[in-house]
Amino acid sequence: MDMWHSGLIVPLGSFVMVVLIVAIVSVRKMREKELEAHRELRLREMEHEQKMRQMEIERARLELEKAKMTKNA
Repeated sequence: MDMWHSGLIVPLGSFVMVVLIVAIVSVRKMREKELEAHRELRLREMEHEQKMRQMEIERARLELEKAKMTKNA
């Protein structure tokens, strides 16, 4: 028990506390960046799906137009 009373515990405890705080802040920032990346990826995915739907509508319109032209010819 002499080690506990020698004044080592307070500086060691302070150091551990600082390390824990830095680690928690770093993990939090990393998690925020990860969430932002997921949001950005989801946004791009939604934009891509919208473009694909628009292209499908345009393709159907062109096919309908082509069928009308063939029917009239």
